[in-house]
Amino acid sequence: MSEQAEVQFGREICGDFAAAESREWLVTNGIGGYASGTVSGSLTRRYHGLLVAALQPPVGRTQLVSHFDELVRYAGADFSLATHRWASGAIDPKGYLLIEQFHVEGAKPVWTYALADALLEKRVWMPQGENTTFIQYTLVRGSGPIEMELKAFVNYRDFHSLTHAGDWRMEIDPVECGVRVLASEGATPFYLLSAEASCEQHHDWYRDCYFAAETARGLDDREDYLFAALFRAKLEVGSSVIFAATTEAKTSLDSEAARAERANYEVKLFQDWQAKHENNAEEAPSWLWQLILAADQFIVKRSLPEEPDGRSIIAGYHWFGDWGRDTMIALPGLTLATGRAEVAKRILLAFSRYVDGGMLPNNFPDAGGQPEYNTVDAALWYFEAVRQYFAATKDMATLQQLFPVLAGIVDAHVKGTRYNIHADAADGLIYAGGPGVQLTWMDAKIGDWVVTPRTGKPVEINALWINALATMAELARLLAQPRDGYEKLAAKAQRSFQKYWNSQRGCCYDVIDTPGIGNDASLRPNQILAVSLPVSPLSPEQQKSVVDVCARNLLTSYGLRSLAPGETGYTGHYGGGPRDRDAAYHQGTVWGWLMGPFALAHYRVDRDRQAALRFLEPLGRQIYSSGLGTLSEIFDGDAPFTPRGCIAQAWTVGEVLRAWQEIAYAK
Repeated sequence: MSEQAEVQFGREICGDFAAAESREWLVTNGIGGYASGTVSGSLTRRYHGLLVAALQPPVGRTQLVSHFDELVRYAGADFSLATHRWASGAIDPKGYLLIEQFHVEGAKPVWTYALADALLEKRVWMPQGENTTFIQYTLVRGSGPIEMELKAFVNYRDFHSLTHAGDWRMEIDPVECGVRVLASEGATPFYLLSAEASCEQHHDWYRDCYFAAETARGLDDREDYLFAALFRAKLEVGSSVIFAATTEAKTSLDSEAARAERANYEVKLFQDWQAKHENNAEEAPSWLWQLILAADQFIVKRSLPEEPDGRSIIAGYHWFGDWGRDTMIALPGLTLATGRAEVAKRILLAFSRYVDGGMLPNNFPDAGGQPEYNTVDAALWYFEAVRQYFAATKDMATLQQLFPVLAGIVDAHVKGTRYNIHADAADGLIYAGGPGVQLTWMDAKIGDWVVTPRTGKPVEINALWINALATMAELARLLAQPRDGYEKLAAKAQRSFQKYWNSQRGCCYDVIDTPGIGNDASLRPNQILAVSLPVSPLSPEQQKSVVDVCARNLLTSYGLRSLAPGETGYTGHYGGGPRDRDAAYHQGTVWGWLMGPFALAHYRVDRDRQAALRFLEPLGRQIYSSGLGTLSEIFDGDAPFTPRGCIAQAWTVGEVLRAWQEIAYAK
């Protein structure tokens, strides 16, 4: 494999406040918790924090520790490393001006501060399986020691919310190596610890911190934080001090062991990928290294009584939980393409426990509780995830366990299930929807207004249905089960699929048989799945025409537009308050995950490997902007296609990894 890409910036980015503030870092812990912020050090959104703990893994995410403010005394001068925006408009202090370099070391953000002739490094990471964040400072150069004062600021609130303190008092008590914080009776206690530093407790509220990104999103944009502890430490050249923010009363404060454990974990991820690709690893682009690590950030533990070691996939950071649709789309790229088939199996088995009425859950509530079943495509993507899993592993035992679940899903769709989802006996195609519901992935809803209802027979739903039936026929053959029924259903639906062909535009209708409308000729990207999926119901000539139409009208550097420019309702900018953003979400906004199916479809019709791979390159290189080391959810429909939405999205990363592998190693 080519030399690993390093996300690295000097003062040209770090010293430019707007540029540094627009680049965000993310570390995760494998149970839904995370830490995140910006290169500049300023917090720009409510979702930033040093410890956002998953108190009901992988949900119940709660901001416990927002940030540390560091003051360094060296050679008779004081250096404040922190950067803060305030509601008054002030930026104070301006520690970003001291950052000489920022880079991502594996998945760990690393800052190098220049303090006269001294260099101080700061690293942040989380161990797997713990709501713990480590922050390590190392004096790598200097003509003498430094003295550090570190103020720890805490909170206790749902990560979607904001705190306005009032007269709120938390309990802050001394413990060995630091303090214990109890926000209120019944709250989860958490700890601020350091073995190398002294600690004294405080209780002072800092008010009116300002979040610029929340202003842009039309939401409440200021918050109060509690200064809970002051740590003091002295560092000699070459020495380190480590701090822990954690819900664990007993966590190791051995800095070298903790850092080595994280590094070894990341090395294992690379080894899994290399083992899968053996001698072909050298062909991969350098940015693929970072996406292998990014893929792991979405994989979380979801324990069930029947599957205590179950796994799921967080749809996106910072604010999404694990969604059925997103999980099944992202799974092949995040797990199979990275050589982690065992994780894929655990996810498939875990979700099999949640199938109800032939449907997979759309999402799991942040606070736990019962999942919601309001998606038509999650169950159909499940077939494709199982198909790819078996193709990669030939795991007959798991296939035998899952086959009855899959058969039950088909039966439920033939008989009919929630939201009028059923196979139309007349043509074998899936019909779904009704007033006031949004069942496909284009699911924005504002009050009672469903922005893209797509009631009827959506094109990608029936492309997935045909592939699900073909998959069932093949799996039934392998298991010596009856398959005639699946073959007949598939053949009927394939013949009927020609009803989607819009000869006037040389592509597919987006939805057919919509009540009161008929066929929806809006030019959308959903039809690309009718070319990229293994079984295409279109002729070779139709497939090429679909790819060409999408390329001319929907393709951008980072994905496909959700609606073509010139179509009624097209919106080229995603921004403003919640209503404006939801209205634009699927009305022209570019979706990164669609670049995977497009590249695969292009390769299918043109068989030009290098041309298809080149479509992935600009999106792969997005690791250097917005969410560092990972890929964004969405982008503006108009150039320059500014990244929007989540800074890290599972199906964007997964589909780039999957498409790159399938195209690069196609025989």
